[in-house]
Amino acid sequence: MSLPTRKIGNADVPYPGLGTMGMSAFYDGAGKTESNLTVLKAAYDSGCRFWDTADMYGNHHMGENEQLLAKAFKEGGVKREDIFLGTYSSSTTKFGNFRAPDGTRSIIGTPAYVASAIDKSLADLQVPFVDLYYQHRVDKNTPIEETVGAMQKLKEAGKIRHIGLSECSAETLRRASKVAKVDAVQWEYSLWETSIETNGVLEACKELGITLVAYSPLGRGMLTGKLKSRADLSPTDFRYHSPRFSEENFPKNLELVDKITAFAEKKGCTPAQLALAWVHAQWEGIIAIPGTTRLEGLKENIGSVGVELTDEELKEVRVLLDSFVVQGDRYPAAAMASLNV
Repeated sequence: MSLPTRKIGNADVPYPGLGTMGMSAFYDGAGKTESNLTVLKAAYDSGCRFWDTADMYGNHHMGENEQLLAKAFKEGGVKREDIFLGTYSSSTTKFGNFRAPDGTRSIIGTPAYVASAIDKSLADLQVPFVDLYYQHRVDKNTPIEETVGAMQKLKEAGKIRHIGLSECSAETLRRASKVAKVDAVQWEYSLWETSIETNGVLEACKELGITLVAYSPLGRGMLTGKLKSRADLSPTDFRYHSPRFSEENFPKNLELVDKITAFAEKKGCTPAQLALAWVHAQWEGIIAIPGTTRLEGLKENIGSVGVELTDEELKEVRVLLDSFVVQGDRYPAAAMASLNV
């Protein structure tokens, strides 16, 4: 099966992609290796071959999620050469959050760390290069020019093929683009998170010809309509401690989900399919990467490519969004401080 494609750099990348974080970290049920391998193989067979990982994704240790993908390449019947692999170096100026064995986190963006982080990721993934290497979060103490310059050296050495940034500001993106070709920017974008439309990042991506990779396009599962109350989450699930899923905010935000669900029913698709189709309809330079650990969820997400929204329907959805204010920040306060730098 082949899916439609969009460009990252000069590469044709199928969409939607697949976010793999939840297979190894933060969500209930993470770490079920055998069932995750089944989903990965099904994704591969379905033509869903833009997989997103990070070296900090893991409930137990750094590299856990990357090692899962390596297992899929080695034992799961997945051909690495057919996968466009996006990975983060979890603690290098937008390469994410470095997590020490004691659980403390820090953001590091020095050139020396860029060099060491990619070598660890390549070893954990058991691959000679990654197609797209992001900075996961911005290191406020290291100039973006230095970090991106180090990433450009990785590209010249053949260790990465495309450069990406994650959760950066428009100003940072423009500064980085003067040092090297930035091919992708990853930002949260969904029916309940549209700040990228007003903070200048989406505008900068369009201006500079940079692909926007939309993470959490299903609102961390909220927009699927499957979560009916906060009781559906356990205290071990990171969403349980997220402001938008709080005891106070959950029922308020459920009102938006109910409206989206009603619209989807009228359209003849699921809420998740409507959410993904809406994100992709905003600009041809967007690729969404919904995550799932279920075969049913994978099939549903892939089916979103068959949902076409008319101009009138897009206007209706926008009116719906404009009439509703989502309650709560995207992350707890400490995590919010590291975003959009």
